[in-house]
Amino acid sequence: MNRVLCAGLLAMACASLATARPDEKGGSDEQFVRKAAEGGLAEVNLGNLAAKQASDPAVKKFATHMVKDHTKANRELIQLANSRKLALPRTMDAEHKKTMDRLSGMTGAAFDRAYMEGQVKDHEETVALFEKEAKNGKDDDLRTWASKTLPTLREHLKMARQTHKAVKGGKDRSR
Repeated sequence: MNRVLCAGLLAMACASLATARPDEKGGSDEQFVRKAAEGGLAEVNLGNLAAKQASDPAVKKFATHMVKDHTKANRELIQLANSRKLALPRTMDAEHKKTMDRLSGMTGAAFDRAYMEGQVKDHEETVALFEKEAKNGKDDDLRTWASKTLPTLREHLKMARQTHKAVKGGKDRSR
């Protein structure tokens, strides 16, 4: 259970930036931790679903990779949050619960395309969230962790775009 919670926390960071309402300076460290935790939780939960439900081997491989990496990052975030006595969410946010429900009812290529489209969007938002924290965070340890995590998140975004392009038949959301 703790492993799943850890893995899910970073995933929720990836998926939750779209609903963030940071202040004019880019948000507080507490908001960053909450959004990162929400994204991490979503990534792991959605990744576990995709590892079981995807039909394309590349999508399954991507999902398994996300679960592994986001589990590791979630553990790190939990330690940082605990040392600062910051509460972390224990369940996915409403937006990701809706996504999970929608994807749970899908199969085959339609599932693969919808999951990967969401992964591109979520990782774009997560990279932006972590870049903002790395640049503007007030807490040195959180800023350092965000900076250290960014290369992995950027690689995830690249992988998500490539896999999405493959399952969508050559159309890519990359810029």
